[in-house]
Amino acid sequence: MTTRPHIDLSRLLTPQSIAIIGASSNNTSISGQPLRLMIEAGYAGKIYPVNPKRDEVQGVKAYPDAQSIPGPCDVALVAVSAAQVPQALRDCGKAGIPFAVVLAGGFEEIGEAGAAMQRELKAAIQESGVRVVGPNCIGVANIDTRAFCAFGGALYDKSLEPGPVAVVSQSGGVGLSMLAHAHARGVDSRYIVSCGNEADLNFFDFCHTLLGQDDVKLILAYLESSTEGVKLRELGQRALQLGKPIILLKVGNSGAGRRAAGSHTGKLTADYTLFKAAFREGGFVEVQDLHEMADVAKLVLGGRYPKGRNIGVLTGSGGWGVMTAEAYERNGLHLPMPSDDTAEKLKAVVADYGSRGNPIDTTPVYGKQHTVLEIIVNESGWDMLHVRSAGGPVLKEWLPKFLDIAQRTDKPIIVGWSPVPGLDLDIKHELEKNGIYCPSFAADAGRAVGLFTDFAMKRQKYLSRGDKPETRPVAKQALELNGNGALAEHVSKQCLARYGIPATKEVLLSLEAILSLKEAPVTFPVAVKLASADIPHKTEADAVRLNVKSLDELKTAAQAVVSGGKKHAPDARIDGISVQEMASGVEMIVGAVNDPHFGPYVMVGLGGVLTEVLHDVSHRFAPVSADDARDMLAELKGAKILEGYRGAPPADVDAVVDVLVRLSWLIHDHRAHIAEIDVNPLFVRARGQGVVAADALVVLRETDNKS
Repeated sequence: MTTRPHIDLSRLLTPQSIAIIGASSNNTSISGQPLRLMIEAGYAGKIYPVNPKRDEVQGVKAYPDAQSIPGPCDVALVAVSAAQVPQALRDCGKAGIPFAVVLAGGFEEIGEAGAAMQRELKAAIQESGVRVVGPNCIGVANIDTRAFCAFGGALYDKSLEPGPVAVVSQSGGVGLSMLAHAHARGVDSRYIVSCGNEADLNFFDFCHTLLGQDDVKLILAYLESSTEGVKLRELGQRALQLGKPIILLKVGNSGAGRRAAGSHTGKLTADYTLFKAAFREGGFVEVQDLHEMADVAKLVLGGRYPKGRNIGVLTGSGGWGVMTAEAYERNGLHLPMPSDDTAEKLKAVVADYGSRGNPIDTTPVYGKQHTVLEIIVNESGWDMLHVRSAGGPVLKEWLPKFLDIAQRTDKPIIVGWSPVPGLDLDIKHELEKNGIYCPSFAADAGRAVGLFTDFAMKRQKYLSRGDKPETRPVAKQALELNGNGALAEHVSKQCLARYGIPATKEVLLSLEAILSLKEAPVTFPVAVKLASADIPHKTEADAVRLNVKSLDELKTAAQAVVSGGKKHAPDARIDGISVQEMASGVEMIVGAVNDPHFGPYVMVGLGGVLTEVLHDVSHRFAPVSADDARDMLAELKGAKILEGYRGAPPADVDAVVDVLVRLSWLIHDHRAHIAEIDVNPLFVRARGQGVVAADALVVLRETDNKS
C-alpha cells in the first residue's frame, strides 16, 4: 500500500487567529455560540467577527467582509446559510485564509437539491484554494488553546482539560458525546474534529495528521460509511507502525459491502466483512459503545502493554473470581495455573479454605493480599494481573501498598473495583491517575482487556516482522488473461497450476472423441463436466456427472452434460468435455476477490453446509503470510474437522496454508485483470498427502485484459 501524502493542518488545529463569517449577537444560536465559547473560555488568539450589518458582535469589533480583516487569519468559521457558503469561501480565498469550517447543513444530506448545492460548494473550494471542513458539521475544537471553531453543549463544560487524545467523528453529535463521556471517565482529549459531509478534508486526512502529532497518543473515532477501503487499510497500518491505536465505533454496517456476481467467493463476502478485515489487520480497536471506548482508552493511556494473553486473577471472593475468570476467557485470554515455584510460595500465605490456583482466592483476609501480590507479580507465566480491590475501612491502608507493588512491574494490573458505587471515589481517582484501569464489572474488564490485548499482540507481531516484505513462494507468472468474464474451468486450472496450486488430472475431449473411445482416458471413477466459459456454474446447468465408473457410463454422461448445457444456455460456447479424476478428502472452498474499494483479498471456509448456510468463512487481504493463513483456518468454527474428527486422520493443514499463500499472490500479481478466483471444492487429504482443486473458476475484470 502507498503512503498517504501529508497535509499540514497545524493552522487549522491550533489557529492563532479566527474569522467568524456570519457571526451573530445571539449567543445561543449556531452562528453565535463559537464566539461566546471562546470569549468565556479565554481563547488568547485574535477573533475577527464578520458581519456587514454590525460594528461589533458580542462586544468584539466586527468587519464587513473577510478582506477587511486587518491581519493574517488561520481559519474562517463559516456560519452563514448554505446558499451563501460558496461566495463566502471565494471571499476567504481572496483574503488569503487557508482553512474554513462550514457549519451549515442543506447540502447533499438532504437529497438532490442539496447535492447540487454541494457541487457548487466544491467548485468554490477549487476556485478559492481554501481547504474546507464540512459542510454540515459541528466544527473543530482545540481544548488546550480554547480555539472553538465549533458549537455544541459539551464544549461549555468548564472542567474540560487537554489530554493526549483526539476525537474524529463523521457525526457531530456523536463526536461531542465521545468527548464528554470520555472526559467523565477520566480520559481527556486535546482535539475534536467533526467531518460532516467531507466535501474536501475527510476522516482520513484528520486521522493521518493527528496520528503524527506528539501530543496525541490515541484517536477515538466514529465512522459511519466510506468507500475508501484502501485508505482505511493505509490508516490502520500507520496506526500500527506508530503504536497509536484508533479506538473505533463503526456503524452502518449493513450497506457498505460489495458483492461479486460470478463466484461463490464473492457471494460469501458479507456487507461488513471487509471493514472487519481491515480493522483486524491494522491498528484499530473496534468497540461497540462509548463506555467500552473509554475503558480501552484507559488501558492504552496506562502505558503498559501485555506481552501475551495470560492473566492471573487475585480476589478475596470466590464468586468474583469465577465471574472474572469466565469474562476473560470469553474474550480470548488464558488463565494458566501458577508455576510450581509460585504455588509453593502461596502455600505459606493462602489458607486451605481459599484457592491457590488461578484465580487465587485469599477469602477474605485482605491483609494477606499484598503478600500474595508480591509473590505473583513475578510469575513469569502471567503477562498481566487482575486484582480485586479492598473495600470499607481498610481501603485507605490498602492503596499505598498496592501502588508501591504496581509501580515496580511493567505488567498491566487491572483493579476490580469492589467498594459500593459512589463511595471512596477519591481512592479510585488516585488509582486511575497512576494508570490503573478500575472496572466495577467483570464483563467490562473482560471485553476491554481482551480488545487491548488484541492490539498489543498486533503491535508486537508488527515490531517483530518490521517492514520486511512478505516472502513469495513463487515469482510472478505470466498468464494468458484474454477477454472478459469467466474463463473455462480447464483454463482457470492452468492459471492455478502456474502458481503451484494442484488440480485434478483431466483431459479435454470433444463429444465425438469420447464416443469413439476404446479405453478410459483417466482412471475410473471420473467426473464428467461440460467445458464452457459461458456456463461458470455447471451444476446449475445439469452439466456435471460424478463418480462415473465405466466407459459406457462415460459416453452416456458426456451426451447428458452436452444436452444439459445446451438446454440451460443454447448459445453457449462449448470448448469440449472435461474428464477428470475423482478426488476425496475434507471439502473446503478457497477463493480470492479483487474488491474495487479495498483491493484483493483471499477467503477460506469448510465446504458444504458450514460455508453455504452458516457462513463459516475467514478473510485476509492479499498477499498473506503462512502465519496469516494459519490464523484464517483457526478462526473457522469448523476448524476441528481439520484436526481429525470421529476417527478421521488429521488433514494436511500445511498444504491448505500453502494454497492460500499462493492464491493470495496470484490475485495480488494480477489484480489489474482478475476480478475473482473460486476454487470449490478444494479436497484436503490426510496429513502429508496434499490437496487437490476439483473445480476452479477465474473471472476477469470488465477491462482490456491482457497480462
